Amino acid sequence: MSLPHAILTALLEKPSSGLELTRRFDRSIGYFWSATHQQIYRELGKLEQAGYIRALPSEQPARGQKKEFEVLPAGRAELTQWASGKQDPKPLRDALLLRLRAAAVVGCAGLDDELRRHLALHERQLAEYTEIEHRDFASATSPDDRLRRLVLRAGISLETFWVEWLREALAEVAEIDGAGTRSNEAR
Repeated sequence: MSLPHAILTALLEKPSSGLELTRRFDRSIGYFWSATHQQIYRELGKLEQAGYIRALPSEQPARGQKKEFEVLPAGRAELTQWASGKQDPKPLRDALLLRLRAAAVVGCAGLDDELRRHLALHERQLAEYTEIEHRDFASATSPDDRLRRLVLRAGISLETFWVEWLREALAEVAEIDGAGTRSNEAR
């Protein structure tokens, strides 16, 4: 996925100003595709230059007035082509997994604290996603809402995986630490 396509998607859902778009990103698309406000504003300029979006006419003077953008037919065509295209899955790159691998070489000191911190973060995210599903998608019947719910379900499944895996990792690290303590006491 790319940021331009995420922005085109959001603008097709609802024409927005850059500020409104960044707020909507923070509340929805940002859960699975993050971008800073500066990246979004920079990309809006590129999309406008490419002829994919345009600023809606404003009744007030432009200076200091926020511009609201809409997607042009060329932008819709680009998004349609991209959405129907192919892309291979990306390999997982997670610093926590690399830290565990490093701990196999240098020891587990302090690792349990970091695993607990990650567990708390993933438990909070899972609770938030679950609340969104109950609040916004309890009766998702339209095709649009069914697809949005499907994206949310992917997030719920991923967070569920991380919560379960982190609990397993904490138990494993505790057992390893316990075995290390016993072998040190035997010396």
